[in-house]
Amino acid sequence: MSRYVVTGGAGFIGSHLTDALLASGHEVVVVDNFATGRAVNLNDARANARFTLREVDIAGDPAALAAAFAGADGVFHLAGLADIVPSIERPGDYYRANVHGTFQVCEAARAAGVKKVVYAASSSCYGIPDVYPTPETAETRPQYPYALTKELGEKLVMHWGLVYGLDVVSLRLFNVFGPRSRTSGTYGAVFGVFLAQKLAGKPMTVVGDGSQTRDFTFVADVAAAFFAAMTSSVRGEIMNVGSGGTYAVNELVALLGGDVVHIPKRPGEPDCTFADVTKIGRLLNWQAKTSLADGVARMLERIDDWRDAPVWDPQSIAQATSSWFAQLGGSRS
Repeated sequence: MSRYVVTGGAGFIGSHLTDALLASGHEVVVVDNFATGRAVNLNDARANARFTLREVDIAGDPAALAAAFAGADGVFHLAGLADIVPSIERPGDYYRANVHGTFQVCEAARAAGVKKVVYAASSSCYGIPDVYPTPETAETRPQYPYALTKELGEKLVMHWGLVYGLDVVSLRLFNVFGPRSRTSGTYGAVFGVFLAQKLAGKPMTVVGDGSQTRDFTFVADVAAAFFAAMTSSVRGEIMNVGSGGTYAVNELVALLGGDVVHIPKRPGEPDCTFADVTKIGRLLNWQAKTSLADGVARMLERIDDWRDAPVWDPQSIAQATSSWFAQLGGSRS
């Protein structure tokens, strides 16, 4: 049994990772300030005697963070702010959480003598890549502050590994989906948006013509990748985490079933996301196991989880994304 810290453990991916670690017999300390995480995501974990919750802002009190890290064997660093639009509107908040917060996590891990830190990076660092599937060697071209701050966090983690000898691994995540996915925010993730619309009997808001493809990767597979990275001897590496395929939004719509309405394509978004997962397969012997169809079926089984989620329509989306278009350009027609 090991003692692991999961920062952002009340979030979508973090809570699934927490449950998986507890199910494997480990002790888990979740560090979360609930800025984006949800208490309900930890309902199962709270019933486990090996679970501890520390309500701490990673960019705030270093002493509280140090206390949470005491005695930890490893740290999974998933805490941070997500979403594109708020990052454009409030870049300072994103820098504080995703960059300064990561600095404090690295320092707390170093001081506590933690054996390894696994960082949740974002495939958004690639921007609009030249090559598909996209390898880790591709040029990074962040298109908005969220992507930039996640890349800066990755650079911090890797630098602490280089200079201070901290064992580190960074996982660049592609389009993670599954139960507990975010349901709010300034125009949320596509799955939550579509499921809330389906429940409300409203058409699904498809960006552009829906032919754009995404590397939809199921959350349980992503949690397994984090655990594989932590327990391996691999260090100082950056690896993509993807499904091994790329799927049209229209394919997702067909699996969900329902009417659609089309909204303008957004500036700075790629027509395709598609991870080259050769490296993680070679180094960690990891590959995704859940197909898009199976993952969607699992989400539909729990569709009531999205009953209280906001129901977006073309008008509210246009209002919510106005700063996106204003700052990054692009036509609304």
